[in-house]
Order: sequence, then structure tokens, then C-alpha cells
Amino acid sequence: MSVRLVNIDRATPMLFPADMREWLPENHLVHFVVDAVNQIGAGKFKVNNRGTGSEQYPPEMMLALLIYSYATGRFGSRTIEAATYTDVAVRYICGGAAHPDHSVICAFRKDNKEAFEEAFTKILLLARQLKKLKKVGGISVDGTKIKANASKHKAVSYKRAGEIISELEAEVQKLTKMAEEADGKGLEEGLSLPDEIRRREERRAALESARAEMEEMYREA
Repeated sequence: MSVRLVNIDRATPMLFPADMREWLPENHLVHFVVDAVNQIGAGKFKVNNRGTGSEQYPPEMMLALLIYSYATGRFGSRTIEAATYTDVAVRYICGGAAHPDHSVICAFRKDNKEAFEEAFTKILLLARQLKKLKKVGGISVDGTKIKANASKHKAVSYKRAGEIISELEAEVQKLTKMAEEADGKGLEEGLSLPDEIRRREERRAALESARAEMEEMYREA
């Protein structure tokens, strides 16, 4: 009796283009990061509007690349660059074929420090609103939602909202410092998605709702 083994063929070219969305399960963290970045936007990030020089990487892609990398314990720009070749989720963020050089990754963070920290804080706040944030670096949140609705406790809620934003801002600054130091140490825990926001349509709807609450928190903080 001959042993039957699954054929692993790494040499035959694909006859049809691959759909990168099939590379990863729907509940993967990277989908939340990409969708959250799309919700937040990257309008405050620096781009060359003159149309001169080399093509630029989209700031949304670079922002998602940094946030996902930091959330999963990659801080050094060289480590992140290497992951664009070897990590399926990182390749998904970069569209499969883009591989930003470590100098480009480092420059993007330095040139957009304030915008990056603001966007990172907002995305962590979205994660908190959706009760999906466990721990990222020094961040540890109990997941209690602060709803900005009319009630006799509204003023207290707004006060707490301001405290939450300040806490997350401080933690993002710590993560940025870790990136600057590029110590390359992994994190004990990352982000995890609950079942109810795994599917793309539900995740987008949940993000839109959480963003509305987040924007109200920022207005009142």
C-alpha cells in the first residue's frame, strides 16, 4: 500500500489571479485595521501634491502597515520591511507586491508623527468601543463602552471620555517610542475580533457606529 500525500506544488504559475481576501480568514485582525483606517482616513498625512519624483505609497496603506505591525509586536522599520515579504497579513495590507523600504517606513512615521499618533489613538478608541481591545503594549482596557447619549449622567460620561482619550494618547506615545527604539521585542497579547464583527459588512456597520460615538466623544472631551 502506497502512502497518499497532498501534492504541494510551488513551481506551477497560477492560471488565474489570486484574490488576496482569500488569503486570510474573515476574523483576522488585519481586516479590522484596514477598515478602521478607511473610517479614520489619512487626510492629515503629508503627500507630494506636485506630482514630481517617484510614486508615493498611499498614506492609508502606510498607516495600516504601521498600526498592524505595532499591534502585533513589530517595531523596527527593518523588521516591518521584512514582513512585507514573509507575512501574509502584511502582504495583504501592501497589496501583495508593494515592499516599502525601511527608510521609507521610518520617514513616514517621523514626518507624520502628530497625525500618526492622532490616527492611532482614534483606531484604538474604535477598538475599545467595539470591545475588541485586549492589550497592545501597555494598553489594557476593560471594554466598557462610553455612549454619548442624553442622560443625567452625560457630563460624567463626557469627563470619562476625555480621560480615556488622554490615556490612549499616552499609550500611543509609548508605542511610538518603542518603535523609535526598535527594540524588536514581541507583545504578550494583541487584538482579537469577537464573532459579531468578523464578517465584512457587519464590521463596517459596527465601525461606522463606533466612529459616530468616537467623534461625539472628541467634540465633548
